Amino acid sequence: MTLDRLSHARAVADAVLYEGYVLYPYRATARKNQVRWQFGILGPVGAAAAGVGEDSTMRVECLLETSPDTTVDVRLRFLQVQARTVEEAVDESSFAPVPELSVGTASWLPWEEAVEREANLPDLVLAELAAERIVPVEVPGGEDVEMVRGEDGVVAGRLVRRREPLTAQVRVSAEVVDARVPLTRLRVSVENTTDVVRSESRGEAVRRSQVGAHLLLAARNGSFVSLLEPPEEATAAAAACANHRCWPVLVGEEGRRDVMLASPIILYDYPAVAPESAGDMFDSTEIDEILTLRVMTLTDEEKSAARATDPRAAAIIDRCDTMSPAAMEALHGTLRYPHQPATDLSPDLPTDVPHDLGGLLQEADVDAAQDREPDWGGSQPWWDPGADASVSPATDAVRIAGVPVAKGSKVRLRPSRRADAQDLFLADQTATVTAVLSDVDGNTHVAVVLTDDPASDLHEWYGRYLYFAPDEIEPLTPEATS
Repeated sequence: MTLDRLSHARAVADAVLYEGYVLYPYRATARKNQVRWQFGILGPVGAAAAGVGEDSTMRVECLLETSPDTTVDVRLRFLQVQARTVEEAVDESSFAPVPELSVGTASWLPWEEAVEREANLPDLVLAELAAERIVPVEVPGGEDVEMVRGEDGVVAGRLVRRREPLTAQVRVSAEVVDARVPLTRLRVSVENTTDVVRSESRGEAVRRSQVGAHLLLAARNGSFVSLLEPPEEATAAAAACANHRCWPVLVGEEGRRDVMLASPIILYDYPAVAPESAGDMFDSTEIDEILTLRVMTLTDEEKSAARATDPRAAAIIDRCDTMSPAAMEALHGTLRYPHQPATDLSPDLPTDVPHDLGGLLQEADVDAAQDREPDWGGSQPWWDPGADASVSPATDAVRIAGVPVAKGSKVRLRPSRRADAQDLFLADQTATVTAVLSDVDGNTHVAVVLTDDPASDLHEWYGRYLYFAPDEIEPLTPEATS
């Protein structure tokens, strides 16, 4: 699997690999960072049955249009957990574990880091895989010791990193589905065969797991078939593909069909990291802008604890602390017109680093209530405020229950149309109207910010509004808001 064939796919694959690696507020002491929470965890043998770990298997089935000399490369990627303990020097030859080690301005906390691992099965001839091929994978354990010295050169402590040995099996097979097309089904399954020593220990199960496990598949002299949008002649075969704990999508340059990602997170074909995303955030597909604003609210002590947790967490803190106004503004998202050719919307932002899944969108987020946001563009020309003076969101009003509602009006939210859980959380909340808008279909939408939201001024400044239909809000009198 050559580098150029992976260059477009790797950013997405790395985002999958590290999604959930360390969660906001990025401190080891935070409760949600006490237990590793990531996608694609293959637990050791017996851990799932004992209730202390996850299923040990994953399986992908996908389709290829083949020729007699079609070959595939299979690459299994995952993280091996590495437990880091911090120890303080007692004397010249002995050390004792401590909850935190501080030397000068640097600090370290006990933490479970991770090491990237890959197992490659190159040049598998598809025509020779009628008989299942089984390939063992072995990752050795180990222990590394890093001495920590003060400015005077004297050893102040040490960091001890320990890794458990891991074993796995990759099974690969293929069968001809339709010789007329010709169409072949490729099946790749992965099983963690590592034994768990103490089935009652969740921590041990995690350290013997393969974390963020996924597969990259590359074809030569053949093409993968989308399972989301298969051609008519492959529809039945695509529906018959059985996938367990992963889902195959086409990745790489859009239109090419030579690389497929079997991801533990369901994605669309050709997922891409939004160019507005400047770097990793790791936090469960959250939006970069929201997390950046949250990081900026951390105290100096909390930021110091995050830096002491993991170098990747430290990089997030440093990036947010030094982010320029232009880079921050770019995180707000971009409206992409559905019938306009793609262009480089943020040429000044780096795109050669792995990003988090908050940016894994064909179109960037503009509002938290995505499924409720009005379609301002459609297939019609974009509205030009300079050419249509009859529309003015800042001054327009809509009459609700006989009361004119415009910018500055106080309302109560009564979500009802296609209301999801997020909308229902806002039921009975009071809000301030920021604009009354009309879309190209003639529908009216009321933009609001919550009254009790401590970040309401920031939302208004950035233009991050919630949108509701007029029949979903109730005008409030001055007495009702006092």
